[in-house]
Amino acid sequence: MATLAFAGGAMAGCENKSPAPSGGSTTLAAYRPTTTMNAKKHKGTPEDPFVIGMSQCNLGEPWRAQMNDDVRKAAEKQPQLKVVFKDAQNDSMVQRSQFEEFVDQGVDVILISPKESAPLTEPVAKAHRAGIPVIVLSLALLKDEYTTFIGADNVKIGQEAGKWVAETLAGKGTVVELKGLMTSVPAQERHRGFLEGLDLRNHPDIKVVFDADMQWLEPNARREMESALATNPRIDVVYAHNDPGAHGAYLAAKQVGREKQMKFVGIDALPQEGISYVKDGILSVTFQYPTGGTEAIATALRVLAGESVPKKITLPTRLFAANTIAGGGTAVQ
Repeated sequence: MATLAFAGGAMAGCENKSPAPSGGSTTLAAYRPTTTMNAKKHKGTPEDPFVIGMSQCNLGEPWRAQMNDDVRKAAEKQPQLKVVFKDAQNDSMVQRSQFEEFVDQGVDVILISPKESAPLTEPVAKAHRAGIPVIVLSLALLKDEYTTFIGADNVKIGQEAGKWVAETLAGKGTVVELKGLMTSVPAQERHRGFLEGLDLRNHPDIKVVFDADMQWLEPNARREMESALATNPRIDVVYAHNDPGAHGAYLAAKQVGREKQMKFVGIDALPQEGISYVKDGILSVTFQYPTGGTEAIATALRVLAGESVPKKITLPTRLFAANTIAGGGTAVQ
């Protein structure tokens, strides 16, 4: 029977198989269970389930809430698992402390989706060196001292967004970029990839007229977009590093009657969010960034079974436009 609790933790039940992660590509690496890892704290039975700690940096972003939900749903199918969730409420130092609590509590595996790389790199490395399996989700750390990393290719997604914008503008127009938290690797990569895809050297008539760090949050994006609108009489495309950012920009433009003058591009493609916005004509396109929650539980089961796992699992992405949603989007190669 599955039980769920947050901050104090969440329990979820499981079946006895160890499914491999589906989709994406894998990079085989030198992770192999050690003797220390094999000395598990729990038996992995319904009566004494393996304990997995899930460290989430915040639940204010719908995408991260979806990740937790994906972890929970995957774990509920496995009665030999118990998942304990912690929410750092968008504070890297709180997340570091919560991660260290998992270590002290003797959990069997830790999943972590970091807010920022630098503050979490050393605690994760220390746990890994101590023989605790750590699965890192979505945000790469500064060292590769962890069990495995699961995430999509942010540079590739940014490149594809940039190419879409350049093609849509036919080489001429004005662009606003609303960035995620620029101290985080995903935001840096989505920005770098976007500029590579825009290829401004070969498209000199495309101008990025405004950019700002909205820290992944819709209210911030709306506020920054108000500034962009006040200083730029013409904006052709808004590229936001996530769908909440694109939606916030849309709302700001709508407030002044300019939303039909521009196109909005986002990333995440959650069914209830980005894909819904495309269906409603709010966004022109959204690029999928899978949460990796399901794959994290599948990988944890393999680790707990004593199997070797890839050092990196790259998840696939898809482009969703109004004419491709019914078919499940278009694969990004």
